[in-house]
Amino acid sequence: MTKYVVTLEQEEREGLLAAVRKGKGGARAIRHANILLAVDKGEHADFKMTDEEAASAYRTSARTVYSVKRSFVEDGLDAAVGRREGSGARGRRKIDGEVEARIVAITCTDPPAGHASWTLRLLADRVVELEILDSISYVAIGEVLKKRN
Repeated sequence: MTKYVVTLEQEEREGLLAAVRKGKGGARAIRHANILLAVDKGEHADFKMTDEEAASAYRTSARTVYSVKRSFVEDGLDAAVGRREGSGARGRRKIDGEVEARIVAITCTDPPAGHASWTLRLLADRVVELEILDSISYVAIGEVLKKRN
């Protein structure tokens, strides 16, 4: 798995060393910085570890080391150390203020025929029916209403 070779410039190396020394930032960023410093094959490199050695030294998998190297070579230093935009559920906020307002407005209307009151499932179905969102769970509806009480 030596397809990607990391060669850090002196200024990149100093920036990574400073980040590791300060310990500021998330654990993931510090671990990725350490991995890049360990597998660096440039002229200023200290360790020049293999992927397996770096994985063992930083208690991660060789696959993680490979992914960090690939990210560095293909996308640059920021992509390799920092989080990518939109990664994880937090990056894709589905329910914004406008959607919340429309959900609350629906709860203020009369419930469908045959029902005495709105249920969370009925509200979720209505939100999809009105094409406010493509899909939403009744749990998310509950969270919106709980926040608005």
